[in-house]
Amino acid sequence: MSPTTHPAPSTHPTPAPARGPFLDRLHAGELTLMLGIRTSRTADIVQIAHSTGHHSVMVDLEHSAMSTDVAAQLCAAAGSLGMTALVRIPEREYGMIGRLLDGGAHGVVAPRVETPDEAEQIALACRFPPRGRRSQTTTVPQLGMRPTPARELNPALDGTTVVQVLLETPAGIANADAIARLDGVDMLAIGANDFTAELGVPGRYGDPRLRAAVETVAEACRRHGKLLMIGGVADRAVLGSLLTIGGCPLRLTGTDTALLYQAADASARTERETHDGLSAP
Repeated sequence: MSPTTHPAPSTHPTPAPARGPFLDRLHAGELTLMLGIRTSRTADIVQIAHSTGHHSVMVDLEHSAMSTDVAAQLCAAAGSLGMTALVRIPEREYGMIGRLLDGGAHGVVAPRVETPDEAEQIALACRFPPRGRRSQTTTVPQLGMRPTPARELNPALDGTTVVQVLLETPAGIANADAIARLDGVDMLAIGANDFTAELGVPGRYGDPRLRAAVETVAEACRRHGKLLMIGGVADRAVLGSLLTIGGCPLRLTGTDTALLYQAADASARTERETHDGLSAP
């Protein structure tokens, strides 16, 4: 996957296909809810996300031992309900991108991107030639598994595939403008948890260097017409302040793991309180 043997997507004269409804929604400023999936292994979690008003899911392969097969099935289930399914891939795992997209994913979230070359490899893996290097196929869940000729399938998928690159280090922030300039990169995101850890102040979202990073990336996104997502900020007041700088309305409402823990903890607490009340003289 050497960029020296293939034309870079940022310089190829082929016009980019129209973007899909997920990106249109975000560019229009409409609130878009996303549920993270880390623990669940069946389509039940996708049904729950749909019935609770989520518009999308993010299957996390960076922080779970979930297989590619299970991830693809969850994505296909989301697509059948009209939802957008993204997969956060393991760091620099370019080879699995095509299999996930072929299996039903609508896009990828690439963690810890630090250079334009790294971002370009992600974009190239997500698009068919001449924009990228994705291997040709004829049947995908996104098109109902109907055999589709390349002249129809390629633009249909290229136009709706979402590429989000996650900036989590000072090096990534410094290269934000060059990354945002790339064709095929649709969104930049700042991972505040990892970024503050890199700064030596894990979880201190009020650190002025985080705000400065958001300002830098927001300006790059505005300059090149890309979206910015701000993630990993647990403090809602701080998040609200950062969003005013230029964040798009994509909100990760939580992950299944954390939400299950919260519900189990609340239920156990209620039962203990009820028991204590009944036991009181």
